[in-house]
Amino acid sequence: MDWHVIIPWLIVILFVLGYIAIATEHSLRVDKTVPALVMAAILWTLVSLAYKAGWINVIDPEGHVFSFSSGHEAEEGFKNILLHHLAKTAEILVFLTGAMTIVELIDLHRGFEIIKSWIKTRSRRKLLWIIGIIAFFLSAIIDNLTATIVLITLLRKLIKERNDRLWYASLIVIAANAGGAWSPIGDVTTTMLWIANKISVAGLIEHVVAPSLLNFAVPFAIASFFPVFNGNIDRRGLGGPSAEKLELLLSSKTMLFTGLGAIIMVPFFKVITHLPPYMGMMLALGIVWLVSELVHPEEDFSHERKHLYSAHTALSRIEMASILFFLGILLAVAALETVVWGRIELHGQLTDLNTLQYLSYSLSQIFPSQEIVIILLGILSAIVDNVPLVAASISMFDWPMDDIYWHQIAYSAGTGGSILIIGSAAGVAAMGMEKINFFWYLRKISWLAFLGFLTGFVTFWLEHFFI
Repeated sequence: MDWHVIIPWLIVILFVLGYIAIATEHSLRVDKTVPALVMAAILWTLVSLAYKAGWINVIDPEGHVFSFSSGHEAEEGFKNILLHHLAKTAEILVFLTGAMTIVELIDLHRGFEIIKSWIKTRSRRKLLWIIGIIAFFLSAIIDNLTATIVLITLLRKLIKERNDRLWYASLIVIAANAGGAWSPIGDVTTTMLWIANKISVAGLIEHVVAPSLLNFAVPFAIASFFPVFNGNIDRRGLGGPSAEKLELLLSSKTMLFTGLGAIIMVPFFKVITHLPPYMGMMLALGIVWLVSELVHPEEDFSHERKHLYSAHTALSRIEMASILFFLGILLAVAALETVVWGRIELHGQLTDLNTLQYLSYSLSQIFPSQEIVIILLGILSAIVDNVPLVAASISMFDWPMDDIYWHQIAYSAGTGGSILIIGSAAGVAAMGMEKINFFWYLRKISWLAFLGFLTGFVTFWLEHFFI
């Protein structure tokens, strides 16, 4: 048997099966974290056993190939490859943990109620645009998933009829995903690209903000003429101004502006210090944590009630399943990146390629344009999780930093998920909170999201040709 061929194919097949299990978590009734962790462990076990048996070679990120037959150096090389991928994954996980803790601290102190107090209109159409604009910019600061959860929570206090809320919640998903795509901290995928030094903050904002804005504005402009957004909102039974004031704490405003300000500081910290983003997020979390220890949320605040508003409580509210999912999926993709798939002639010399690099080479031979590949990536992200897609893209392509294709990938993966309700973390959250039916979203909203998605790409092409 030719194990050099069989093992790489077996690794790819196992990855695809794990991917299918992740994509069909609702049908299987198994949390997607389970197949992600199992897949990562099995893939690395297979890579290790096959490598030590001499059936495959492995390759590090610098292109150095190791064969187990070469002795002690090869054993150390394999360990260093695994440690490298674990370190790169840990950077993302530490960053996300810090950001999620800050958001939970703001929520514990009811800081997001401040945003609710800004919404005064009774017009359905005006409310649509106000909510959409808030979602677009808020998601760029606290990420699209959290912004969606916050705004749907606010919607429940503004709109009594659930059928009406379905429309608002669905369009919030579009706005939040669009807003997250142009910020390095607005979506997990843009954070991954930023940490991998594929995009810069200035480059991402400069090239992606206009496509993202149109991705949000076009569906909202069309939807604003729908009958559901005509007339005024009936707020009877939802509480008046006095009820709103009761929901605020003495620390609400302080924690909201401290938390958002600390998160916004992170990109500037990286630019000034040239340290990795997770260092800036650690500093931001430390500052917000300190402020939460010093403020008095209530008039009769006592030491006994301190735990209700503490960072320890915020940490207990973090969805660790999501953190572990990212750990599993990123390490699984790293296994594909480690196995040598084949050797081709590039620039007059034979070059070893890992599995994902070979896939990139094959796609470039099939499709005449990279834009087509990236559009397909966005559409695919509506069906399967965009995190492994972007993780694979980082390993597949070697364009320079801030190349237009990296910006298109950030946009495509960030906004393509809006096409289906299950295509993004924001969509899944909205689906769970408001029990949005998959086929209702497919009939009513998907075409709007797809139209916005294509409009954004047209904007990219216009920028490329005329600017």
